[in-house]
Amino acid sequence: MLKRRLKEKLDRVIKRGKSVLLLGPRQAGKTTLISEYKVDLEVNLLFSKVRRQYEADPDQLIREVEALKHKNGKPPLVVVDEVQKVPSLMDGVQHLIDKKLGQFILTGSSARKLRHGTAVNRLPGRLIQMRLDPLTLEELDTPLPDIKDFLLYGSLPAIRLEKDPSIREEELDSYVDLYLEDEIRAEALVRDIGAFENFLRLAAIESGNIINFKKISQDIGVAHSTIHSYYQILEDCLIAERIEPFTTSVTRKKLIKSPKYLLFDLGLRRLAAQEHPSLPEKYLGPLFEQFVGLELIKWSRLQQHKISLLFWRDVGGPEVDWLLKWKDTLIPIEVKWTETPSARDAKHLSLFLQEYPEAKKGFVVCRAKNPQALEKNIEAISWKDLTTRLNELFLQES
Repeated sequence: MLKRRLKEKLDRVIKRGKSVLLLGPRQAGKTTLISEYKVDLEVNLLFSKVRRQYEADPDQLIREVEALKHKNGKPPLVVVDEVQKVPSLMDGVQHLIDKKLGQFILTGSSARKLRHGTAVNRLPGRLIQMRLDPLTLEELDTPLPDIKDFLLYGSLPAIRLEKDPSIREEELDSYVDLYLEDEIRAEALVRDIGAFENFLRLAAIESGNIINFKKISQDIGVAHSTIHSYYQILEDCLIAERIEPFTTSVTRKKLIKSPKYLLFDLGLRRLAAQEHPSLPEKYLGPLFEQFVGLELIKWSRLQQHKISLLFWRDVGGPEVDWLLKWKDTLIPIEVKWTETPSARDAKHLSLFLQEYPEAKKGFVVCRAKNPQALEKNIEAISWKDLTTRLNELFLQES
């Protein structure tokens, strides 16, 4: 069984008697993670019979939990899988938490109904929200696979554990179909499923790029506002990550203000883009940049402090691929598809460090085997060492 780093945080919360809303995309490993806990009642709303039962009578959950509390003499630990399928259960969960009758682990692979439903109770202040992402580098056994394996097949647990490329391909393809059928068509999130399928393909191709909403709307033939709503669906269904630009500057007036979007897994991205595993070499650099961005997102969420991932780009040319922001500290990161980094690869980092005194250190993440000092306060490191180096740096900062 894979050891997930989030479990340490989840253990602490459960021991304190708190309830949790555990969000994560399908097949990220939520069910496997919570299976390690001894629970008193599990309600899996993925099963249509179970779902219809609680839709017809949401108060059934209250009666079941009250009976367990009376039987055990203490609040039972209750798991509700895919709670967004029956959002009306949230009122009952609030009642049970407030009366100290039960402790809950609620899981969900979409936050759309929980965030946007006008009649949905989101339990403010009662649930500690956590996010389970695909596997991080720290959760994988060493030696790590070749970087191209991550770029082509991503980091979902089931895919990483499967060695047969043909089965991997089938699994990823079925994931895209399941998402379109189960999340989009079944939930009636869009009127034109064909237009949304075309959008999903373009969103996968444009993953990691600064988004031109107007161009995408012209390519698909739908309104500009519709493209915005489509991207919101991807965010709410935990398929895409929105990355904001860093726009603070004393000297620069033409910093990019449009966001980037990253699809949450590179294997899913490739299948959604309808690309084959034999990608040309020229594609690997941009995919490597996305891979590093996704690793930074996953790493940031596991930290005790709030750390934001941003990017920085001037219309005139200078840019920094990724930027970690923690309190008043900035850590700029450039990504280069090279095994032999040089000072030239660090020129935009050097410029950023000069313009932003709150940035003390910069990194070039590449495929070099060993760390290299490129410039003052700029170090080239292997992608394999990225999270280890960040852990060391933030330990010093703390």
